[in-house]
Amino acid sequence: MALKRSLGEKLFDASNVFLLFLLSCTTLYPFFYVLMASVSDPNWIVKTRGLILWPEGVTFEAYLMVFRNPSIYTGYVNSTFIVVIGTSLNILMTSLGAYALSRQNVMWKNPIMFGIVFTMFFNGGLIPTFLLVNDLGLMNSRWALILPVAMSSYNLIIMRTAFMGVPVSLEESAKLDGANDFTVLFRIVLPLSMPVVAVMILFYGVAHWNSWFNALIYIRARDLYPLQLILREILIINSTESMMSGVGGLDKMPVGETIKYATIIVATLPILCLYPMLQKYFVKGIMIGAIKG
Repeated sequence: MALKRSLGEKLFDASNVFLLFLLSCTTLYPFFYVLMASVSDPNWIVKTRGLILWPEGVTFEAYLMVFRNPSIYTGYVNSTFIVVIGTSLNILMTSLGAYALSRQNVMWKNPIMFGIVFTMFFNGGLIPTFLLVNDLGLMNSRWALILPVAMSSYNLIIMRTAFMGVPVSLEESAKLDGANDFTVLFRIVLPLSMPVVAVMILFYGVAHWNSWFNALIYIRARDLYPLQLILREILIINSTESMMSGVGGLDKMPVGETIKYATIIVATLPILCLYPMLQKYFVKGIMIGAIKG
């Protein structure tokens, strides 16, 4: 039988719902503003100040100009390569390290773990990292954006904690049947830890997709620019001229403003489409990696 809730409890729940609704609106409105501005009349956008709740003079000219820009396609290809290959390497390296450090009979496990945690507080810095990447011959290569960040210490700790929650009896029975450590990892431990693996894919994938600083440091050829670096040029350096070739009868300044908004939407949309597919694993994976072991 359900307990009768007091008036104070109902008011508390209503207040929570109201505050969370306000927080959601505060979080979602910037994206909504950019979306509405990207499909509105450019001259109206320049004159408008304050909130935008609906588009005015709906036009998709800004999106047409964005997709006519070959740099956008090149950026998509480069970013997709970095995300797919980089995230795959991240999951492989993190899984191998987490599995080794989660086993009970590993020699010097605690000192190794201390060394990994130490790197979260102290690192070599930008200049030594740049010199290392240069000496390895990775400059002006997409691998310069993948190999130096092949594993995150924080994600390794989360995955290690999740692996420690897998019963040791499963590993022992598998080894009695002749399985080696790679078989145990890829056939038993990883399938039982799919929520935390999904969280790692989300963490690493979003980090790769949003990364622009490493590309700014290591990449010189424009045909290797990831999408976020092209977006930075458009937003900060204001390089929209190449997209507005052939625009007649329009003031280029307001058209350039809507191009910026459209480019933000184009660059953000893939991650927004990816997140709902992994969202159901997110809370479960974080909790498993945070409290077990």
